[in-house]
Amino acid sequence: MKISGVVLSRNEERRIGRCLESLGFCDEVILIDDFSTDQTVEITKGRGGVVFQRKLEGNFAAQRNFGLKKAKNEWVLFLDADEVVSPALSLGIVRRVKETEEKGIAGYYFSRRDFFINGFLNYGETSQVKLLRLAKKSAGIWEGKVHERWIIQKRTKTMKNPILHYSHSTLADSFSRINFYSSLRADELFAQGKNASLAEVIIYPLAKFLKNYFWHWGFLDKTRGLIFALMMSWHSFLVRAKLWQFNNEP
Repeated sequence: MKISGVVLSRNEERRIGRCLESLGFCDEVILIDDFSTDQTVEITKGRGGVVFQRKLEGNFAAQRNFGLKKAKNEWVLFLDADEVVSPALSLGIVRRVKETEEKGIAGYYFSRRDFFINGFLNYGETSQVKLLRLAKKSAGIWEGKVHERWIIQKRTKTMKNPILHYSHSTLADSFSRINFYSSLRADELFAQGKNASLAEVIIYPLAKFLKNYFWHWGFLDKTRGLIFALMMSWHSFLVRAKLWQFNNEP
């Protein structure tokens, strides 16, 4: 059973090589690129990947659905450019896909381990993440502009080994991404007619910190866990503050 690997990118020359290398078990690798201005496209083509350029326009689900249409194989695996499939996970994917036909399974969820400031996080909300990233091409579509989800109605299972996520390698990189994604999320909420009260601007960030640091045991990651909990709280604050700003602009 053949697998297509689909990767979304925008100026990811520092990370794309490691991501593509981890997809060596796929029968084809497709890059859906948001018109990168660095060497992302050239690196991908040099590794045998097929590149389609398409404007993201703040809609990740549309970008992934475009990738679904371009995939040639029955099974499709989605990765972001800052994600990696470990050797153990790649073996598990190939084995499970071969076994799937007789079991009627249409998709697989993955946990994800986040790399944050020179080490992996073991606790916090990221340790609870489950992502549907491998499924049959015809099983369903992606929905949601930000924090998008692959919606399928058929039977699914969860893989044992996680995807490795290298999104937050430095604090500077983290702040840049938080600013970008908080703007997209605030814009999505604004389009849905939502507003943010003073109470929400205060309570949402506080709740986010408590959830990460205490409820999901982030304190066990020590200093790294504290910094990450504060960063996620900052993201929550920016979403609500930007939403409030959008609703109060002249």
